[in-house]
Amino acid sequence: MDRFDRFFELSARGSTVGQEVRGGLTTFMAMAYIILLNPIILGGAVDVTGAKLSIPQLTAATIIAAAVSTILMGLVGNAPFGVAAGLGLNAVVAYQAAPFMTWAQAMGLVVLEGLVIVVLAVSGVRRLIMNSIPLALKHAISVGIGMFITLIGLVDAGFVARGTGTPVQLGRTGHLTGWPVALFCFGLLLVIVLFVRKTRGAILIGIVVTAVLAIVVNSVARVDPAAWGVVVPRLPEAVVALPDTGLIGQVDVFGGFARAGAVTATVVLFTLVLSGFFDAMGTIIGVSDEAGMVDAEGRVPRLGAILTVDGVAGAIGGLSSASANTVFVESAAGVGEGARTGLAALVTGGMFVLTLFFTPLATVVPAAAAAPALVLVGALMMTQARNVPWEDLTLAIPAFLTIVMMPFTYSITNGVGAGVISYTVIQAATGQARRIPWLLWVVTLVFAAYFAIEGIRVLIG
Repeated sequence: MDRFDRFFELSARGSTVGQEVRGGLTTFMAMAYIILLNPIILGGAVDVTGAKLSIPQLTAATIIAAAVSTILMGLVGNAPFGVAAGLGLNAVVAYQAAPFMTWAQAMGLVVLEGLVIVVLAVSGVRRLIMNSIPLALKHAISVGIGMFITLIGLVDAGFVARGTGTPVQLGRTGHLTGWPVALFCFGLLLVIVLFVRKTRGAILIGIVVTAVLAIVVNSVARVDPAAWGVVVPRLPEAVVALPDTGLIGQVDVFGGFARAGAVTATVVLFTLVLSGFFDAMGTIIGVSDEAGMVDAEGRVPRLGAILTVDGVAGAIGGLSSASANTVFVESAAGVGEGARTGLAALVTGGMFVLTLFFTPLATVVPAAAAAPALVLVGALMMTQARNVPWEDLTLAIPAFLTIVMMPFTYSITNGVGAGVISYTVIQAATGQARRIPWLLWVVTLVFAAYFAIEGIRVLIG
């Protein structure tokens, strides 16, 4: 047991096996939606030949890639991060790559994305970039992610929706209506009460109780399935199902350049690398900060290993045809439950392994039950705002832009980019250009190219 404790640094990080198990289970339940959503996104698109991917095969590929990647994160990175197909990244594959190449060639670009990130991690460049980010922006990233996952939870639960005369509104009709929203409100209040009363497993208990209640309500009230979102809470017709692994290894690494042309393939690859790089960077910084895993300068322990695993996970996603894997921001839910080490990731990865053979059970936890955890953890992450020096406008304005751009554009990468560019410009304009690390200048230029990528593509093409 002492060797086990030393390997995962349980005592050193102030954790216990019980905390890690609860945290790992909570992370899994908060991110399990990806098992259904990733196949829907990829399966809803066609490649250049008109071919579509099989939903059952995509489901198995998504689970396998997530299980392997998350277990690697636990064993190698010793961090409480769940890893699975990244939302946004899968949309790039489905709607920017597939229309110009075959699925195998699109997944080949995903493999290359992962390998590029591995090279950046192993060479130390990625760690240097992360360490060059000012401490104030690192805290702002935590706050921005908190707001981002809160918005994700509110939107998934139907509490907030796209408005007719406004960008967003209360509920889908301007009012709170329907059983799913009512259950979300119940679950949110339940998890808040349990958490403030310091109940062990508060978030996990809230998810389970709300999910069970949702199954009962759905069976009695005959709720419109569309109102629940991706997952409809009902008892599955079967418990065990054998996975269809037909997509594993169906990859053409370099074929996309020949099929779509060098410019188009390079633009897609650049978008995948930048989004995967900075989405994961923001999540790692934000969730680690919330877990108390950073030092006084905002540096994360075992960062090199964590970043390398993240890159390998991207390649694993391509090899399995699940799209690019990345660290999930929902890992913050597990951290809120006490997860601090890689043991939690092993629990999360183990749950994915079990789900591979019990995929019907993955259909029983609706967004209304999982979303309250995201809202609560978002509130907890907001506390990092106290560490931003708001009295110093040269730091406060970049921090503010970092925070608001994440939820307002639904992208961690956009928030980091806005913060970095504004910080660099402000420092230079106030005569502090020499204080800016040269690497941050490079990152600023990369982000400028990222925001202007469509215009650049038109000029080149």
